[in-house]
Amino acid sequence: MTDGTAGPLESSLRAKRSAGRKLLVPYVTGGIEGWLDIVRAVAGAGADAIEIGLPFSDPMIDGPVIQQATMRALRAGTTPETVFAGLEKVAGEIDVPLLVMTYYNLLAHAGHEKVVADLAGAGVKGVVIPDLPVDEAGPWIADSRAAGLETVLLAAPTTPDHRLGVIADQSRGFLYAVGLLGVTGERDFLASSALVLAERCKTISDLPVIVGIGVGTPGQAHEVCEIADGAVVGSALVRRLLDGVGAEGAARFVAELRAGIDGR
Repeated sequence: MTDGTAGPLESSLRAKRSAGRKLLVPYVTGGIEGWLDIVRAVAGAGADAIEIGLPFSDPMIDGPVIQQATMRALRAGTTPETVFAGLEKVAGEIDVPLLVMTYYNLLAHAGHEKVVADLAGAGVKGVVIPDLPVDEAGPWIADSRAAGLETVLLAAPTTPDHRLGVIADQSRGFLYAVGLLGVTGERDFLASSALVLAERCKTISDLPVIVGIGVGTPGQAHEVCEIADGAVVGSALVRRLLDGVGAEGAARFVAELRAGIDGR
């Protein structure tokens, strides 16, 4: 993948968007009980990509639900290496692109060369790094693109237009629009900032614009997709996984989200 061309993740999402489909990206915490079966199940239930959270002890953007799942995974002995091994196993079994959400500390500690090789070897197509600002992302972006990985950058409601353009220019895969200020978690209503930011992102970039944080119900997913190209749903799914719904329950919820987005 060169600087100006779309990789597999972005190409897949663009093709689906061109066909009139709105995009659904469920989030699953890597390493929680049965997570590989859960990934397989949501892949078959209507996901267009799946975001896998790499457990980290200081998850700055994650709210209580995902923090609890992260701690459960870490207590079970989950490491980046065990997640990569699992992803390598499942990537060849599904036709949905996988991306990893992680914090830069883990990447810096292991070193770019090792991490990009591990991610690419595991069949991962994209990476989301919420604590890596675009101003400091140059070395990581160069190293990851050389390995064929697409780095998905985040835009916040407070991001000014000139900076939004820079973020969009450097992002690959899609543009992750953060629906509201604060940590991940379910809300009773979709924040108006999610719709405003989605509109701004679509005005400034042709990348698929997918809104995450604060989207947790089929109705909210449908509402945000009236403007955005898709939605990331994390805490609402992970809460169900913590409650023990397993792969079958995860698939059922993702199917409900898919139906909501599609207006069925």
